[in-house]
Amino acid sequence: MAKIIGIDLGTTNSVVAVMEGGSPVVIPNAEGSRTTPSVVAFTKGGDRLVGITAKRQAVVNPENTIYSVKRLMGRRFDEPETKKTMEMVSYNITEGPHHDARVSVPVKSKVYTPQEISAMILGKLKRDA
Repeated sequence: MAKIIGIDLGTTNSVVAVMEGGSPVVIPNAEGSRTTPSVVAFTKGGDRLVGITAKRQAVVNPENTIYSVKRLMGRRFDEPETKKTMEMVSYNITEGPHHDARVSVPVKSKVYTPQEISAMILGKLKRDA
């Protein structure tokens, strides 16, 4: 019988669990933790970090470390919630071609949608499961 896996993509942390014997059991990530920080970072060397490794380097690389990106999903750039998020994060939020909120990553000279950043987090969760 196939196993049922559930993913909680959270604003701050994410979790993966599997149903075993009718009860959910959390699957530890590659680092051995039950939760994975919902953080993506891009290093000056061009590497992409996800999870705890991204969170650990946030102090020295704030403009290239993306967190709380779930708050921007489905949001227009001019919405009050987007403005509120802009005040609390250290990275740049820019307006997309359809007036949507997007994330600017200077070290990559690239702009990402919140969905693209979330997909990077989901990719790590999938690999770790």
